Amino acid sequence: MKNSDWLTNYDASNETFWQNEGKKIAWKTLTITTIALTMSFATWFLFSVVVIKLPKIGFKFSDNQLFWLAAMPGLAGGLLRILNTFLIPIFGTKKVITVTTFLKIIPLLMLGFAVMDPSSTFGYFMLIAFLLGIGGGDFSSYMPSTSLFFPKKELGTALGVQAGIGNFGVSLVQLLSPLIIGLSIFSFMGGGEIIAETGKTIYLENIAFIYIIPLFLVGIWAWFSLKSIPVVASFKEQMDIFGDKHTWYCTLTYFMTFGTFAGMAAAFPMMIKSLYVPLESDLDPLKFAFYGPLVGSATRVFFGKIADKTGGAILTHITGIALIILFSVLIFGGFLTPTTIDQFPYFVGIVMLIFFFTGIGNAATFKQFPMIFSDSPRKAAGVIGWTAAIAAFGPFVFNVLISTSKSISGDARLFFGLMLFICVFATFINWKFYTKKGCERPS
Repeated sequence: MKNSDWLTNYDASNETFWQNEGKKIAWKTLTITTIALTMSFATWFLFSVVVIKLPKIGFKFSDNQLFWLAAMPGLAGGLLRILNTFLIPIFGTKKVITVTTFLKIIPLLMLGFAVMDPSSTFGYFMLIAFLLGIGGGDFSSYMPSTSLFFPKKELGTALGVQAGIGNFGVSLVQLLSPLIIGLSIFSFMGGGEIIAETGKTIYLENIAFIYIIPLFLVGIWAWFSLKSIPVVASFKEQMDIFGDKHTWYCTLTYFMTFGTFAGMAAAFPMMIKSLYVPLESDLDPLKFAFYGPLVGSATRVFFGKIADKTGGAILTHITGIALIILFSVLIFGGFLTPTTIDQFPYFVGIVMLIFFFTGIGNAATFKQFPMIFSDSPRKAAGVIGWTAAIAAFGPFVFNVLISTSKSISGDARLFFGLMLFICVFATFINWKFYTKKGCERPS
C-alpha cells in the first residue's frame, strides 16, 4: 500500500484535509471518471441505434430479433455490474477504470467490421451486443469509487454530476449516430451500404469506429492521472451487504428509477418503430430517441444538488407517484395501442415526463443510500454498486418483456402493467422505511 498509486491517508470526512488536499484530488478524479463513464454509456447503448438501421442495410432480422439485440447489452451490463460492485476494494480506482476503458475497444472493432460484412450472422451480432455490455457494467465500479472520494455532505452533488453526465452518453450516441452515418470517414476500409428506398449511402460502421480513439486517449489519461483509496475488504467480507434488508429495499427503489430510465432509453426507438412507424412510414425513431435520455440526464445532474439540501427520500417518493400516474396514462390512454399518428406527440410527451422524473429519482436514490448505510462507507459503496447492477438489467427487461408481452397479448400493456405494480410497491417501501415521520432510516 506504500505505492504512490494508493492514497493511504485520504480522509474526506476531515474538513481540514478536505479543503487543503482532498477536494482537489476528488474533483480531478471525478472529472476523469465522468468522461470515461460518458463513453461507457455511449458504447452500452450503441445497439439501440444499430438495431434501427440493420434492416436498412440488408440484414433480414425480425422485430423480435431486433428487440433481443437491443436487450443483450442490458443483460451483460447487469451481470457485469454485479462483478464490478466488488472490484474497487480489491484492485483500486486506477486499475479498474483504466482496464475497463480499454476493454470497450474490442467489441467496437467487432461491430464496425460486422456491419460491413453481409454474411455476419444474428448470433455474431448477439455476441457483440453482449460484449458492449462492458460499458454498462463498469458503472458499478465508478459509483462506489466516487463515494469514497467525497464527504457525505457533497455525495448527492458528486454522484449526481457523475451519473447524470455519464447518462448523457446515451443521448450522445442517439444524437451523434444519425449525423455521422452519412459521412465517409472510414470509407478507406471499404464500408458503406446503399439504402434502397432513398439511394443514399450510409456508413453504419462509423457508429462503432468513432469512439475508439477517444476511449484509447481516456484510458491513457486514467492510467497516468488516477489514484486509488485503499479499502480493506475481501470479496467474502463484502458479501455482508446481502444480510441487510435495506440492501434489497434500495435495490427495488433504484430499479424503479434507473431501471426505468435505462430500460426506456434502450426500448424507446424500437417502441416508436413498432407502434407508430406502421401509422406513418416516414417517421424516423432516431429523431426523437435522444431527447428522453437527454432530459433524464440533465435532471439527474440538477437534482443531485437539490437532494443534498432536501434529502433523497422525499424526491424518490415524488418520483414514484409520478411514474405511477404516467404508466397508468400510457396503459389506459391508448398510447400503447395507437390507431392514429395524432397520438404520437402525446406518447412522446408522456415518455419525456417519465425520463424527467426518473432523472429526479436517480439523483435522489444515490443521495439516500450513503445515508441509509451511514455507519459504513464501505457498505454504502457496495450497496450503490449492487443496486446499480440490478437496475442495469432495465434495458434487457424492457426489450425482452415488451416483446414477450406483445407475443402473449398482442401489445405492450401487460408489461407496463407489471412496471406499474413495481412502482406502487417501491414507492410504498420508500415511504414506510425512509420518508414518513418516525421511519426506520430517514434519508
